[in-house]
Amino acid sequence: MEIIKTLLWIVQIISALSVIVLVLLQQGKGADAGATFGSGGSSSLFGASGSANFLSRSTAVGAVIFFVTTLALVLVSSNGRVGDLGVMSGMVNNKVVASQPVASATVAKSISSQVQSDKKASGNQIPE
Repeated sequence: MEIIKTLLWIVQIISALSVIVLVLLQQGKGADAGATFGSGGSSSLFGASGSANFLSRSTAVGAVIFFVTTLALVLVSSNGRVGDLGVMSGMVNNKVVASQPVASATVAKSISSQVQSDKKASGNQIPE
């Protein structure tokens, strides 16, 4: 299983880097400054409009590979438990299911007891 995860990570990183490079290589619609330096579009490898189509299709393929490997990594990492994924996975009948007791209640009790002891020591009545 670790070999599959490693291969998915490698494909994920390669596809992410390729999408980044392909997006940076693409020319915007209003970016004709490249044509100033010797008619950039006509001397491209794929023709005047062929490079835009090739780059956009390559970017789309790279993005699909990236998303497929992302979903595959989620499924492999969760050991097939798709129902347990998500932000609300710990909720049962609108109540949080905790495996350990919440420490914040203990901290709040110790703070309130410290405040009460400070009130008694100072003799001042602090309104609550």
